[in-house]
Parts: sequence; C-alpha cells; structure tokens
Amino acid sequence: MVAYCAEYESELIGPLTLASDGESIVGCWFGNDRHFGYGVSGPLEPRDGLPVFDCARVWLDRYFAGEAPDPRVLPLSAGGTPFQLRVREAMLDIPYGETSTYGDIARRIAAETGTKTSARAVGGAVGHNPLCLIVPCHRVVGANGNLTGFGGGIDMKIRLLEHEGTDISQFFRPRHGTAIDPADWGKRQEL
Repeated sequence: MVAYCAEYESELIGPLTLASDGESIVGCWFGNDRHFGYGVSGPLEPRDGLPVFDCARVWLDRYFAGEAPDPRVLPLSAGGTPFQLRVREAMLDIPYGETSTYGDIARRIAAETGTKTSARAVGGAVGHNPLCLIVPCHRVVGANGNLTGFGGGIDMKIRLLEHEGTDISQFFRPRHGTAIDPADWGKRQEL
C-alpha cells in the first residue's frame, strides 16, 4: 500500500503526521510517538494537497478550538487485528472531556464477544493505536488513576486531558513505565 503523509502543527502538542491511502486516514502520530508509522507498510510519501488531509485538518482545527468534533465524520481506515479494531471502537465511544479505564474497555469487549478479555491486552491495543488523538487513546487511564501508557508521553496526555476540561486531580503519574522519564521511576507523582 502506498501511503501519503502530511504534517499538521498544533501549538498545544506540536507536530502531528497524518497518513492516508489517498481516500481515508490510515495514520496520525505525534512527533515523538514511540510507535510512529505503526500500521503502514513501506515509506510515507509526502503529498500535502490531498482532500482527505484538508478534511483531517479541519477536524483537528475544530478539536484544538475546543469544539469536540466527532471522529466518526472522518474517513478512517487504519488496519489492525479484529481485537485492535474493537478496542478502537470502544475508544471512539469515550466522550470528549471524559475518561475510561483499560478494565472498562476489557469488560465491554468481553460482554460483546463472550470472550474474557484482560485490561493488559486492551493496553497493548491502545498503545498501538495508529490514529492518535483522532481515536482518543489519551482518554484511557489506569483503574487506580494512573496516567499510564501513552505513546506521546505523560505530559502530552495531561495537556490533552486539560484541553478537554477533564478533572485531572483524580489522576497521578505512574512510578515507572515506558512513557515516563526513567529518572522518575519509583516515585508516585501527584499532578
């Protein structure tokens, strides 16, 4: 699959890279995303003028203006396993300014499929979300208020939640993990 890319610049979080197959959005990654390019095979070819990128930019402009646009209005077709696609659907149902836990999503999928699902498995799927921000993985938190696991880093997750007006006083930074500075491991950090 040939994938085209274009940049979007946000004052709040910096650059985003958008990817498209020419008709739909197949990727959106933070500049520092640890899974940058996930889901796209082959190189990304710059192609700024595609109408689908214009549509995505309008959506992103509305999001950063605080309008809470519906991600389902965008033509999204990022690939993934059936499980990853179910997790993405669950994330799309998390309202702007609210959060859900990995466990909540696991229970939802288990109820839909009749198959036991673990919060850890959901975490893996959330972590490999190729449509960051658009599919709101930043709204997924640990059951105990831990702001764990975010490809753009914990500081960016906090900025996005604050931007949406989420009460973050109930959350804390994780003691260790892949999304924090190793110098802070072992410390519970209040926000």
